Formats: sequence, C-alpha cells, structure tokens
Amino acid sequence: VASCHTATIGEYVIEGHVPASDIKKFLETKPAGAYGLAVPDMPVGSPGMGPEGSGPPYATLLLVRDALPTVFAEH
Repeated sequence: VASCHTATIGEYVIEGHVPASDIKKFLETKPAGAYGLAVPDMPVGSPGMGPEGSGPPYATLLLVRDALPTVFAEH
C-alpha cells in the first residue's frame, strides 16, 4: 500500500490521510492481528485533501499481519 505521511501510535502504523474517526475506532477495537490503517494514494476529500466528502469515495484499509489489506471503513 503506497501513500504518504506515516505515523506510529505505540505498535501501530497509520499510513496516509486516515480520518481521525477511523483511528479512534481502530484504537478502541484493536482488531486481532492488525498492525495499522492506511488510505492509499492521496484521495480528494480525505483529511487535508480538500473539503471532506468532496471527492469520489475512498476506503481506509486495515493492515493485518500475513494477510492482504481489507476495508476497515468507507468514506
């Protein structure tokens, strides 16, 4: 998953323009085997990329060890 703006929170990685609400939900639920969240590319309408909701739909992906990313949230 390629993006920008990598952050770490404890043992987790946050990659790209991930909405704060997704990060909060992730930290509250701590999905089994997960090591982070990512928003690929820099989609218009994601946080910091123009008015939220102004672009096409995009997904926040859940990063799980030894598995392909899955959709965590859709925006």
